Amino acid sequence: MTNLEQYIQSYFDVQEEQLTSIASRFKYKEPAKNDFLLKQGRQCNQLSFIQKGLIRIYATVDDKEVTQWISTPGYFVTDLASFIFSTPARWNIQALTDCELYTIEKEDYNSLGNVVPEWHVLEKLFIAKCFIILEERVNSHLFMTAEERYNKLLQQQPDLFNQVPLQYLASMLGMTPETFSRLRKKQLK
Repeated sequence: MTNLEQYIQSYFDVQEEQLTSIASRFKYKEPAKNDFLLKQGRQCNQLSFIQKGLIRIYATVDDKEVTQWISTPGYFVTDLASFIFSTPARWNIQALTDCELYTIEKEDYNSLGNVVPEWHVLEKLFIAKCFIILEERVNSHLFMTAEERYNKLLQQQPDLFNQVPLQYLASMLGMTPETFSRLRKKQLK
């Protein structure tokens, strides 16, 4: 069983035949470091599961890059609004490292309901989980201090601090590089 199949099984409790049907529609890809999976303004036609590597989701606003998230192995990556509603993408999606992905094209994704009768229920659960993750991020920015956000990320994903340029992490946490640096120095004491 691949990591993709394990992930689908753990989240959606599908039967083996359905799991095979869903997973078979994903194609293996190996984008190299710095390759773009999506550029801001284009339509997103793919949903990818990260098997290996790191992916940065960011937007360029007034010549400044704002990192929305760094995606790690075991998670899906897409511009959900663009993927679901066929709107121009708000985000750039770029490989920070060489990656291994399982990617499903929008056409194949949309046909899953024809193959897996319960797909619409599973899809609803998937989108609800995406919404919950987003809600948790919003809550952390509203109710946590910069230091609390820093400490939470350090506790949950310590490897990112050695693998990702620190200005990306600072942006993702909603703080200046100077604040991030100050917090980092405080942690290292």
